[in-house]
Amino acid sequence: MVPTTSADYKELELRFLRIYDNLPLDERTKVIVFLDDEPVSWKLARNYIAHNPEKAKRILEKLKKLKII
Repeated sequence: MVPTTSADYKELELRFLRIYDNLPLDERTKVIVFLDDEPVSWKLARNYIAHNPEKAKRILEKLKKLKII
């Protein structure tokens, strides 16, 4: 379920960041996905991408599957 290569991961990360950078500030606090029954907002997902690659991979794959990124 997670991206298979580092190139796949980088591609998803770049897609996420492009969308995130263009979101209005209020939108960034809204929940976009659930991870282990916990709500994850755009802002929290961005934090995971910066600091927790394992959770970031799972979030990015879910967002890809939902066609958000």
